[in-house]
Amino acid sequence: MSIGVLTFLCGKMGAGKSTKARDIAGSRNAVLLSEDEWLASLFPNCINSLEEYIEYSNRLQPQMKALVQSVLSAGTDVVMDFPANTVAQREWFRSIFSKINAPHELIYIEQADEVCIEQIAKRRADQPQRAATDTKEMFELMRKHFEPPSSNEGFNIVGIK
Repeated sequence: MSIGVLTFLCGKMGAGKSTKARDIAGSRNAVLLSEDEWLASLFPNCINSLEEYIEYSNRLQPQMKALVQSVLSAGTDVVMDFPANTVAQREWFRSIFSKINAPHELIYIEQADEVCIEQIAKRRADQPQRAATDTKEMFELMRKHFEPPSSNEGFNIVGIK
């Protein structure tokens, strides 16, 4: 049996990662896993700051890693709508696919700050439950931590502008 392909995404907040993840999963008949959906379901109304996001995201990672490895090992492709926006986050993805020797691709969406901010405002209007976290201030805070992927990291990077 073949092993599924793991696809994960990198891009600033509001760059379009979730939309692209849905598109890819649909076109490849892959399992789509969204961190935002899992966090909202498991920890409703608990995330109102970057620190809280980090805490709850870290709680989710061990079980998510085991789930993804199981699905990939069964031969099904997985698209993870989880951020791969820092070197440390990308190393977590590496720990998922490298242990089972699964093929992978890192989709890097390059988007101008102004476009990201416009898309965040639209998302806030479409999804009022995100109004507390989908702000220009949160974008600026997250942008400070953003690290574009480098070929030196050794990922199969697919760039999208």
